[in-house]
Amino acid sequence: MSKKLSNPILIALIALIVVLDQFSKYIIKSTMSIGEHIPVLGEFFQITYVENPGMAFGIKISNPYVFMGLSLIAAGVVFYYLYKLRSESWLLQLALIFITAGAIGNLSDRFIYGKVIDFLDFEFIDIVIPAFSFLGINFSGYELYRWPVFNVADMAVSGGMIILISYLIFVGDPLKNAPKNQTISPQASKESGEG
Repeated sequence: MSKKLSNPILIALIALIVVLDQFSKYIIKSTMSIGEHIPVLGEFFQITYVENPGMAFGIKISNPYVFMGLSLIAAGVVFYYLYKLRSESWLLQLALIFITAGAIGNLSDRFIYGKVIDFLDFEFIDIVIPAFSFLGINFSGYELYRWPVFNVADMAVSGGMIILISYLIFVGDPLKNAPKNQTISPQASKESGEG
């Protein structure tokens, strides 16, 4: 697991995912009407054009400037870790590439359109959690009959997060396991013949 991806490969992979994401959204936006469905595999998989002004899975934040600011901060954090962990294993780099590319793709939509273009529409399983009360607290329940519509950037972020979490569980935290920057004293440097 010690192989690393070179900087040109990192940049090329990010660019490839962003271009694929933006091109697919351009095709959807220029050929379909909002809400239009094209069945691909019956009801299980459809191309459905929706515009998402909120966060992932339609979560809404009322102030778009706050949301864009939070998105920029999140993208900055991902770029920081991509830079900080650039010499780690290719698997960790791949996770960060996917997350970075997905963040760029959806952030581009927010700046260009003010919302994200989604179009991949799957029906996996129905999720129904009935309303209930626990320790005197009433919970309203939850129903999901169709998976939220998503896009290539969402797939990249989700795939990257799955790889990253798996890496952290099975390999460990690279920031915690990394040796601290060691400084060599002038005396040690002379003794080792380096100075």
